[in-house]
This record gives sequence, C-alpha cells and structure tokens, in this order.
Amino acid sequence: MKKLSEMRSVKTFYACLIVLLFWYVMHLAVGSAVIPSPGATIKNFIAIFPRTLALHLLASLGRVLAAVAVSLLLGSLIGIWIGTNKKADSLVTPILYILYPIPKIAFLPILMILLGLGNLPKITLIIIIIIFQFIIAARDSVLEIPKELFYSVLSLRLGRMDIYRHLIIPAALPKIFTALRISSGISISIIFFAENFASTYGIGYYIMNSWVMVNYVNMFSGILALSILGLLLFRCIDLLEARSCRWLKAGKNFIN
Repeated sequence: MKKLSEMRSVKTFYACLIVLLFWYVMHLAVGSAVIPSPGATIKNFIAIFPRTLALHLLASLGRVLAAVAVSLLLGSLIGIWIGTNKKADSLVTPILYILYPIPKIAFLPILMILLGLGNLPKITLIIIIIIFQFIIAARDSVLEIPKELFYSVLSLRLGRMDIYRHLIIPAALPKIFTALRISSGISISIIFFAENFASTYGIGYYIMNSWVMVNYVNMFSGILALSILGLLLFRCIDLLEARSCRWLKAGKNFIN
C-alpha cells in the first residue's frame, strides 16, 4: 500500500511538472500579461489563499459535494431498482434516454426563478445533470451480472437483503465509482458556469470577476485552485474505491 502511494505521488509530481512546463512555454510564447508566469501565479496563490481563495473554494466545494451526494444516493438507488425490475426498466429507461441528451444547463435561469438566487438552484442544476450518470451506471452493472451468480446465491437460500448486500451492490460499485469520477469533473465545470450568476462567493465567480477586473494573476490563481480541488476530489474517490472494492485490487494483483 505504501509503495502504491509513493508511485501515485511520483506520477502526480511528474504530471504537475509537465503542466507547469507547458504553462511556462505558453507564457513565453504569448509574451503578455494575459498568461502570467507559473512562478508569479503560485506566489500570488499562496499569498491570497488563506483570506480570499479559501472562502471561494469552500463555497464551491460545499455546492459540489451536496449535489454529488444527493445524485450518488438517488441515482444509485434508482439504477439498482430498474436494473432488478423488468417492468420498472421498461417504463423508466425510455424516459432516461429522452431526457439524458437534453442540454439541461440551459435550465439555470428557470431554476433561479423557481428556487431563488441562493445555493439551491445551483445545486439542483448539478443534480439534474449528473444524476443520469449514476442511474445508467448502476442499471447497466446490475443487468451485466451473470444469471449463474444469481442461481448460486439463491441456492444458498439467502434473503433478499443479503442478495443485495453480497451480490448486487458489490457488482454495481465499480461502475458507480467510475460515474462518480466523471460526475465530479462535470460538477466542477457546471459550478464554474452557475456561479457567474447571482453569486458573491464561489471559485467560478472569483475567476470571472478577476477577468473583468483585468487581474490575470488572480484569475490564474483561481484556475489553479480549481485544478487542485479537482485533483483532491479524484484522490478521495480513489481512496474510497480502494476501501470499498478491495476485491478489484486482489484481482489486479493476481493478473499481474
């Protein structure tokens, strides 16, 4: 476990160096204050983070976590339900296929009219966009369980709840974690857009406000903060998956 953690740290460090190098090359190539140097941005980031950036970042993080938590719970439950119920699948899945491609981000003005100008419309917007990821991931993972496995657990005379606990939920978890990664990235993109309307706190608001004020160092400091937020979320998801799906690691070790 320690060796794996060290390898991930080395890979993260390597990736950061590549990004910083590309950033520096772009800074030299453009030769304008529009793209400040990585050094100046990092120095400014450290200076403004405790009193300014941290507040905006926490506001965005709270909205993202609330939306992801609700979507994860409701989406997984609905997906498992329609995956184990043919009638529900035949009724709900066609509706999902119609609603899923709709660009729901356009509903933000309607949500703000109906729900007000606070956090609720922003959180709701994220939910109605990413919940489909969890529903479809959970549904597909349940439908992919071989019938032989159901026959095996039924032969053991396990109760319904035990079947969910020992077969259905473990089978659905890997795809749900994949949906969680995808949805986290989408959520950060959505919150960046949503915080540009009727907001005074949030990393999206801070970045765009810095752009309007022609303070590009602050703008890039906000982008850096957003990138770090995404990295930390992905690392947390990796840790949760490693603890929740330990059989996946055992399978990989066996294959290797």
